[in-house]
Amino acid sequence: MTTLYRCITEDDTLQFCHRVSEALSKGWSLHGGASMAFDPVKGVMRMAQPITKEVDVAYSPDLKLGQQ
Repeated sequence: MTTLYRCITEDDTLQFCHRVSEALSKGWSLHGGASMAFDPVKGVMRMAQPITKEVDVAYSPDLKLGQQ
């Protein structure tokens, strides 16, 4: 088994929630809490949520993490 790691980032919008929810529905698990920070260039809050998933494939830098 291999543990994969991703960090989903997005402006603090409904789209961020949908991206995290979609990953959870595909078997990913939350890895700690979400983080938020103000982006002064865009003038918006940005969100980040780390997630992990156990898979039955060998790790390779060529893995498409969003498709696992």
